[in-house]
Amino acid sequence: MSFRLTPTFRDRLAAADRPLAGLWTCSGSPLAAEILAGAGMDWILIDMEHSPLSLPVVLAQLQAIAGYDTTPVVRVPIGDAVTLKQVLDTGAQNILVPMVQSAAEAEELVRAVRYPPRGIRGVGSALARSARWNRVEDYLQHADRYVSLFVQVETAQGVDNAAAIAAVDGIDGVFVGPSDLAASMGLLGQQTHPDVVASVRRAFDGIRSAGKPAGVNAFDPAAADAYVEAGASFLLVGADVAMLARASEAFAARWVPAADATERASY
Repeated sequence: MSFRLTPTFRDRLAAADRPLAGLWTCSGSPLAAEILAGAGMDWILIDMEHSPLSLPVVLAQLQAIAGYDTTPVVRVPIGDAVTLKQVLDTGAQNILVPMVQSAAEAEELVRAVRYPPRGIRGVGSALARSARWNRVEDYLQHADRYVSLFVQVETAQGVDNAAAIAAVDGIDGVFVGPSDLAASMGLLGQQTHPDVVASVRRAFDGIRSAGKPAGVNAFDPAAADAYVEAGASFLLVGADVAMLARASEAFAARWVPAADATERASY
């Protein structure tokens, strides 16, 4: 029996005629991941960096999303070769690595997701979901076709090096994170500060000059629209936990007297 894997996020971006919009799943819930996957968005970010996600939880979320026409991307907590190997073997085809600041770091990440002789990824496809337990007949020989690697630029140094990072062979796109970028610029919590926005746009220019797609996180609709106009090819516009928080607050504001809601929220 042979099995064909789905197109990568790299493939989806190459075929797209518009920016691809996505949502985060941070709750750790496969049910929430499936709800998001069925909403019609282009891609879903499974976030291991700022969420309580173990490998079994990532696996369950990948399985929940698999039945829908949306592309899952897993953000690992760190660009460690062992972590990347485990997430890839769990069946993630699309990886996002945070806090990349130089081309040298990007080159090491490319090596970590590729098999020898081009890289250092450990070989365990017969035991792993990545190759569907050797049901993907050419997985070892053509694994690069089935894996896409994106990195995140989110510091002032990363912005300075954005073009060089994007130019690394094997980096399929660069995602800009305004929150940490703002913090690195001494503007903590001010993602839409004009200086932060200017730095994001400068990163876009560097990434696109290398011929790679640029992405960004932008929960504010006006900021998202502006970044699309500035050339963003993919973006994240919301998260399951944030949507649940804001929607539940709206219900409370509608139905519960303010004094009672404040008292209950303090428990």
